[in-house]
Amino acid sequence: MKKFRKVLDGLTTSSPVNIGGAPLCSSTAGTPTAAPTPREIEVVETLVSENFQICKTVRHGFPHQPTALAFDPVQKIIAIGSRTGGVRILGRPGVDCYCQHDSGAAVLQLQFLINEGALVTACADDTLHLWNLRQKRPAILHSLKFNRECITFCHLPFQSKWLYVGTERGNTHIVNIESFVLSGYVIMWNKAIELSTKTHPGPVVHLSDSPRDEGKLLIGFESGTVVQWDLRAKKADFRIYYDEAIHSVSWHHEGKQFMCSHSDGSLTTWSLRNTAKPFQLTFPHGRTQRDGRKPESCKPILKVEYKTTRNSEPFIIFSGGLSYDKANRRPTLTIMHGKSITALEMDHPIVEFLVLCETPYSNEVQEPYAVAVLLEKDFIVVDLTQSNYPIFENPYPMDIHESPVTCTAYFADCPPEIIPVLYSIGAKHKKQGYSHKEWPVSGGTWTLGGQTYPEIIITGHADGSIKFWDASAITLQMLYKLKTSKVFEKPKMGDGRVAELVEEDPFAVQMVSWCPQSRLFCVVGISAHVILYRFSRHDATTEITALEVRLQCDVEEPISPSETEANTGLLDASLHSPQHPPGSPGSATPDSVRDSIPCLRVKNRPIRMPPGYQADLVVQLLWVDGEPPQQITSLHLNSAYSLLALGNCNGLVVVDYLQKNVLLCMSTLELYGSNDPYQRLARSPRKSRQFAAGSGSGAGAGVGYCPTSTPLSTHCTDNICMRGLSNFYSDSKKRIRTSYQSLTELTDNQVSLELDRSRSPTSVPYPSPPHNDHCSLPKPTANLKANHCSPIFYLLDNVKGPGRKLSLPTDLKTGLDHVNGHCTSPTSQPYGAGRPKLNRRGPSRPPFRKVQSAACMEVSLPAPHTEGCASRRAMLQQLHGYSVYSHDEQHSTAYSWNERESRENSFSRSRSSSVSSIDRETKEAVTVLRFMESYARKVDAVPSACLWVGTSLGVVLVIALSIPTDEEERLEEPVTVMPSSTVLTIKGSVLTFGSLDCNGSLVSNPYEVWRDPHAPEDPDCPRRRKLVNFSPSTSQEMSGEGHLAVVCSEKQAKVFLMPAQTCLYVHHITESSFVLRADVVSVYNSVCLACFCANGHVMMLSLPSLRPLLDVNFLPLTDMRIARTFCFTEGGQALYLSSPTEIQRMAYSQDMCDSLQEMLGELFTPVETPEAQKGFLKGFFGGNAQTFDREELFGEAAAGKASRSLAQHIPGQGGLEGMKAAAGGVVGDLARARMAAEERGQRLGELEERTALMMSSADMFSRHAHELMLKYKDKKWYQF
Repeated sequence: MKKFRKVLDGLTTSSPVNIGGAPLCSSTAGTPTAAPTPREIEVVETLVSENFQICKTVRHGFPHQPTALAFDPVQKIIAIGSRTGGVRILGRPGVDCYCQHDSGAAVLQLQFLINEGALVTACADDTLHLWNLRQKRPAILHSLKFNRECITFCHLPFQSKWLYVGTERGNTHIVNIESFVLSGYVIMWNKAIELSTKTHPGPVVHLSDSPRDEGKLLIGFESGTVVQWDLRAKKADFRIYYDEAIHSVSWHHEGKQFMCSHSDGSLTTWSLRNTAKPFQLTFPHGRTQRDGRKPESCKPILKVEYKTTRNSEPFIIFSGGLSYDKANRRPTLTIMHGKSITALEMDHPIVEFLVLCETPYSNEVQEPYAVAVLLEKDFIVVDLTQSNYPIFENPYPMDIHESPVTCTAYFADCPPEIIPVLYSIGAKHKKQGYSHKEWPVSGGTWTLGGQTYPEIIITGHADGSIKFWDASAITLQMLYKLKTSKVFEKPKMGDGRVAELVEEDPFAVQMVSWCPQSRLFCVVGISAHVILYRFSRHDATTEITALEVRLQCDVEEPISPSETEANTGLLDASLHSPQHPPGSPGSATPDSVRDSIPCLRVKNRPIRMPPGYQADLVVQLLWVDGEPPQQITSLHLNSAYSLLALGNCNGLVVVDYLQKNVLLCMSTLELYGSNDPYQRLARSPRKSRQFAAGSGSGAGAGVGYCPTSTPLSTHCTDNICMRGLSNFYSDSKKRIRTSYQSLTELTDNQVSLELDRSRSPTSVPYPSPPHNDHCSLPKPTANLKANHCSPIFYLLDNVKGPGRKLSLPTDLKTGLDHVNGHCTSPTSQPYGAGRPKLNRRGPSRPPFRKVQSAACMEVSLPAPHTEGCASRRAMLQQLHGYSVYSHDEQHSTAYSWNERESRENSFSRSRSSSVSSIDRETKEAVTVLRFMESYARKVDAVPSACLWVGTSLGVVLVIALSIPTDEEERLEEPVTVMPSSTVLTIKGSVLTFGSLDCNGSLVSNPYEVWRDPHAPEDPDCPRRRKLVNFSPSTSQEMSGEGHLAVVCSEKQAKVFLMPAQTCLYVHHITESSFVLRADVVSVYNSVCLACFCANGHVMMLSLPSLRPLLDVNFLPLTDMRIARTFCFTEGGQALYLSSPTEIQRMAYSQDMCDSLQEMLGELFTPVETPEAQKGFLKGFFGGNAQTFDREELFGEAAAGKASRSLAQHIPGQGGLEGMKAAAGGVVGDLARARMAAEERGQRLGELEERTALMMSSADMFSRHAHELMLKYKDKKWYQF
């Protein structure tokens, strides 16, 4: 029987049936096919493959996990290195470049070649890289890989070509920057310290040349040893031994003294005249002892800078050094200027800081004017020229992650007036107190490119805030910020209904919908609410209208008649279960039932709203019989119709926001009417509650509760799996915080059961043991406590598997039960006797679905593992918040584990809505909605307003709308909503819709022209609605010609001819993966379908023929953050959240990639190097530095060659000529061939010279040997 079902599934999937009546021609995957049509559709497609190319354009935001900082005082550009191997180079606004090391190793240190247009990076893989910054796209010129030693510190003197490199072994090597090879000159650690020293001095933590004499190198070791090495004499001038470890060293500009920071929070100042002890010892934040003893130790001072000024006392600036007795103090940057000590508290830990000075010369008065501070999650610059030390206003978008990003939207070619309007309103709410001086990082040049148009990026955040960004011309600047939390009452601790929400993010934004033309804005929140905003330039005091919607769905399992008899016994058995014992987790009092209440309380009083976006309407889904509302999975807004539609896994809601009433509230099943393509097993409403109603309390017998004495039933399995990864929260009040501040990496649990290591994330539990005793279970699983049965542990098991990691908060780890040294989750054991079951409706459950921010989605899903149904389900659960749990997986006793596992990992099954009953999903979610001018029925002669509905089962429903045309009637007459009989099918969950006229042009949505709702009334010119309609009938000569409807799912794309409902083209996008994001976009004055797949492929399909134009494996999907935030836009651009703090923009059109070079800023600009100060008094008092020729000491002639095994030179491709050659095709090949020939000729010339030299030396040796033979030829033995 199973084999017959598989064959039947294969037949049905290979020959899909079109509901419209026209048969489809079967085709292989990736080949578009055409079906017979009532007439020929002739569309001239202008797009070709040459129009498309994928490239990354620019990255915005704060560098994620920063590690290093560098500044060029002449070019005035700054570089930031990160833990993932990235380097961000910033100059004036518009000059922003991102570079990435191929190895991905963390950047340990950065060194600019000051005013040379080059940068040296030292990475954690012990490799030095030289970057060429004299081109818009920096590239690596040379690399040097150390094989036997680890790099700890680098120092490059100003205007020097020799780089000092300190290592973990305590040695100091010297690298030639021009050739990037090691010199034979090495300062060994055992030569630097005294011979009598018995201990190793530790790694090198500091290197610097003396301001007075470039031939003196100061070496600081971690143990507290400081050595000044005479490079000429190759010996140590003096050695300092201190008890405390050294973190940093800073010279006074005269070179007569230097300052050290130590691990005990002290600062020591040393004079070169007497190095026996420091002439000054201070504990800036330590308490002095009354008896004269040494002050108490403080936290380490990680870095100190000692800078002098002409007209005042020197600046001593350091980080750290706070006393231990003050707990929970924020990180501080301390500025000591004369007798004043100022501690600047930071919001985040300090990673690095640099003092910006007027001169690049270390032997001149430094004149510091600012401090650049790199924090863990921010970058600030402090103004030192003012006594209150204000910070500069940062022109870069460094605050994208101010609250974790949960969703993104990208709009290109917006109305030109929208950006100035948003900016003018947003500027009124900017923070004050910034420095009045200009931003000091002002290097580089940037000009506005030729291809510029208004672009806006919208980001939603976990705290409920919305940010509008101006993204025109590859820049990013915040325009306007909106806080959705102001619509609701603040949760109070005394309120029992929301007491548990205080620690959560109940206002988190899940999705947004924006109409730039009408300026209407919709926000979907995680607490199952929708807020409609109207834009006004005037402030107003109004009351917000709240509509409460009770949307529930009586689950009916789709099932075929052939399975009805076979499964009757199993279903009947699931109806009966033992009652809950008194006091069990499944029992509760009737007072705990939550019904017909929203998750949040809307303010019910008049609210004063400032100019900008003002809330007009709130739609909230209610609790139903103790069940929290399901997350909203789809939303669409149309200003011309004044309608709003939203859907979730329970059904569909249509709202008239003009009359402020609900037009339609129906379950998905009810939308079908008599045209349901499935045969479903009818069952009584709330059957799942009757399943556990024996306790006599409706609240305690929640859906999904299973008694501990019975195996997990069909309904319980369904309810556990109906929640996605983003919806889980713990019953033990260990909250999953969406903020990435507490994220730590949780490695895979080492469970001894081999079965658990290979089980699928969404696979059903295997059968329970026959007896209800703990002895029948493995020991680690028998010790589980009741409070472990929370959904978060199901989340852990959902992502558990080979090569998978999940980042979770630190406070979550405390809730894990460590059994026998292993971390055990409840899903690592069978669902059986002795195991506590989950109560979905317990009184401790918070009344909303927990949001998972896109910023903290750290679920690693390697590309090979994403090509399976299990990975698909886990990802879709996080993407949409609804389950894709299959009907066949509920019957856990029907077949063995191996069969289930093979079926889980097989893609031969159909994920569509075919007649197969084995692949049926338990709930049908509304995944996409769109209002458009279309034909609701086959018999319609003219198009009318319609709502297209797409579901997770691959079904498309068309709902007819009857809207009054007169403006006065529209305000009074009701809008009629009628589900039609039109049902279209496609394989996989529906993702997007599109509408084309019969000429292949895109039909845009109709909209209403914006008018200010609070503008003063003009009696002479009454305001009236202005509608712009893009009906298919207006874009072509014949109104009855129809239009083309584009439907794309996670597996297929289809083009239907309306109103005939004939499928003209079908294209199987992918078989081994699935589509995550699809959009119908305009590019090159034409239209195409853009798709992003879970395997990282970006695809472009022509419309309407669905001909493949591009298929590039561009972006490996390493975590769910990319999937949740990836979006296409018009004009050939797209974006995604590349890290929790950064937005990566990309282009997929050839023109955009070609014009990218023009749009990027120049990092290097020709600037004259300032001259060193000269004067009689300075020379008389010894201020001028003594120079020496480093080439004489470090060159190959004097120092010889370094050992080849010590470091390996790797040539790069970063030269300008090399880049041009690499991009020039045949020209590049010829250039490389010519270069290779020249190198070969050069080597042959060298070989010839060596051969000639060897021949001459051989002749000389032969001549001397002959002369010696003649000399001693005739002599006797006694004559020698």
